[in-house]
Amino acid sequence: MTAPLLEVEDLHAYYGESHVLHGVSFSIAEGETLTLMGRNGMGKTTTIRSALGLLPPRRGVVRVRGHAVTGLRPHSIAQLGIALVPEGRGIFPTLTVREHLVVTARPGRWTAERTLELFPRLRERLGTLGAQLSGGEQQMLSIARALLTNPDLVILDGATEGLAPLVRQEIWTALRRLRAEGTAALVVDKEVKALLALGDRHLILVKGRIAFAGTTPQWRARAEENLALLRA
Repeated sequence: MTAPLLEVEDLHAYYGESHVLHGVSFSIAEGETLTLMGRNGMGKTTTIRSALGLLPPRRGVVRVRGHAVTGLRPHSIAQLGIALVPEGRGIFPTLTVREHLVVTARPGRWTAERTLELFPRLRERLGTLGAQLSGGEQQMLSIARALLTNPDLVILDGATEGLAPLVRQEIWTALRRLRAEGTAALVVDKEVKALLALGDRHLILVKGRIAFAGTTPQWRARAEENLALLRA
């Protein structure tokens, strides 16, 4: 059997003496879309940071295609084909849109032209500084920048949170295209309906523990319980 693209096993993470993640485990196969749900403060961002080496876990193992990467520096994990669209977007305020697209580009199917086709409004902003973009434009640029590394897996932390409805729709459309083209994704967001329509499997995180893991039909079969978890 082919090893998962990303596998997290029994992950425990701390901020100082505060035990935030309690044995989180999941995997993402090639081309699969996994969603991660949960209220604020439940450990979603910490899970991502721990998996990518930004917050070294105290216990547990992270594997990429079956090879342990626990303890590697974040840039080394990224070079294995994983791109992060971070919470807060991480746009450089003094770089133009064009410069953002150039600085991260690696050879592959995603080119600057293809990302501009995905997000046409960025074409109109090529000479605009990052600090002058709207929140929605910054998120589009953050996704485009991640795609230009030509990753096998894209991780989006807060894919559409805080954005205008029309912008959210553009981003969900882009994510559906990525899925159709076979790019694996881990998507964190609060729009449950959109996540259920997009994802192959879903996780709910409550106080640093996986409270639900399953497919969309399995999620819907216990929808009332899962919605209660998201409110708890």
